[in-house]
Amino acid sequence: MELRARGWWLLYAAAVLVACARGDPASKSRSCGEVRQIYGAKGFSLSDVPQAEISGEHLRICPQGYTCCTSEMEGNLANRSRAELETALLEGSRALQATLAAQQRGFDDHFQRLLNDSERALQEAFPGAFGELYTQNAKAFRDLYAELRLYYGGANLHLQETLAEFWARLLERLFRQLHPQLLLPDDYLDCLGKQAEPLRPFGEAPRELRLRATRAFVAARAFVQGLGVAGDVVRKVAKVPLSRECSRAVMKLVYCAHCLGVPGARPCPDYCRNVLKGCLANQADLDAEWGSLLDSMVLITDKFWGPSGAESVIGGVHYWLAEAINALQDNSDTLTAKVIQGCGNPKVNPQGPGPKEKWSRGKLALQERPPAGTLQKLVSEAKAQLRDAQDFWISLPGTLCSEKLAVSSASDERCWNGVAKGRYLPEVMGDGLANQINNPEVEVDITKPDMTIRQQIMQLKIMTNRLRGAYSGNDLDFQDASEGDDGSGSGSGEGCPDEVCGRKVGRKSASSRTPLTHALPGLSEREGQQTSAAARPLPRASPLLLLGLALALPAAAPRGR
Repeated sequence: MELRARGWWLLYAAAVLVACARGDPASKSRSCGEVRQIYGAKGFSLSDVPQAEISGEHLRICPQGYTCCTSEMEGNLANRSRAELETALLEGSRALQATLAAQQRGFDDHFQRLLNDSERALQEAFPGAFGELYTQNAKAFRDLYAELRLYYGGANLHLQETLAEFWARLLERLFRQLHPQLLLPDDYLDCLGKQAEPLRPFGEAPRELRLRATRAFVAARAFVQGLGVAGDVVRKVAKVPLSRECSRAVMKLVYCAHCLGVPGARPCPDYCRNVLKGCLANQADLDAEWGSLLDSMVLITDKFWGPSGAESVIGGVHYWLAEAINALQDNSDTLTAKVIQGCGNPKVNPQGPGPKEKWSRGKLALQERPPAGTLQKLVSEAKAQLRDAQDFWISLPGTLCSEKLAVSSASDERCWNGVAKGRYLPEVMGDGLANQINNPEVEVDITKPDMTIRQQIMQLKIMTNRLRGAYSGNDLDFQDASEGDDGSGSGSGEGCPDEVCGRKVGRKSASSRTPLTHALPGLSEREGQQTSAAARPLPRASPLLLLGLALALPAAAPRGR
């Protein structure tokens, strides 16, 4: 019996010795070798990294079990995780910024080219067709094109008044040119200007150009400005710093598994989404106004086509100018007689030359050139890219989790749930600030929205309203009762009802994707300097519009989606 008992004790002792020799985990702390390797690869010193796990009472972010992280390591990794997320946000935003910037350059180049081609065609055809009627008034035509460029570039000009002043100046110059033997004081020229409206010396060309150019230029510049505003919003929001609570949550998501000695455990997908939905709650609140802006931009491209569209009108300004001079030649005798009838006989200048003989120049007939298809391609590409960007802000958490944070492919016992390897059970929060009130991973104060992002929401609202006004042919900086006059003759005076402007374009599945002024060659040096000084600023809304929108947007009131 004693031999038998002694045999059992010997077997037990041998088993203990074997277990010790094999490194049973219950017998000693686990090695931190893998953590040391990862930590050193990130550029940190290994001097303070323990060789084996130590007690974790000193940890302030990660769970306080046995750990491979000292306090210094936890702080370093927390700073690194914050920097990595901020870098990922910037990189994700740069692709969209680049897309919007490329679109803006493409459309701006095209619209500027249309206007330059129109002026070039005028300079080539008008001298031979109209002679002195053009050559002695070439500066007036150059000034008109310069002002059209300024307006398109965002200058604070009233386009209808600009056109009216051009026709008034041109009429005065041509009337003097027709009657060099007469003394025409300012009061007589004022009377001439008053007679111009009923006499229509240039026929229907001024009215047609006013109606069509107003709508075409407003639509073109609003669209290009919209691309600029969208890119600006993305750039500014990408620089919004992460909150302290977000930084702690991201550290726990990304590196606390390393500290607990399980660096191979990747974050559970739903765990990652909850962390980033909390971190990017304010960014998600951009979604509604962002979508409205992109919808309005897609919609206004309808105004680029047809006889009153931007393609035809911006590239065809010289057609209406030719029609106007043709009409003036036809009506010169009638015009002179009716002006004398209405304003009286002007005095003869005894030292002036004799009266000009009747103009003998022929009419100028210009053939419209069919569009080259460039704008159609630009619009097609822009529509597809704008639709891809519709869900950019609310798709950011999912995109960053899947593409930047290497989450687990499934939520199972093998993924990191913030405490250990195992399933993640909490539900995923909704989008936006208001939906983070019960976020289990990030403490979010839903009563304190980020003011930088609220300002960008306001900018989106302002630009959307400008686009909706432009859809109806209105420049919101210059609205008056006269803008609706003669709208029936323009072919594009329809309004923008809510069911049209408020509609949503089809959205694709959420994912992250990826001021220029051109002086016309041949212009005078002074004109070139004027043009180059007109670099287009970003849209500026009128103070009344800003005030109205400020009242319409609830002060820092988050919206749930």
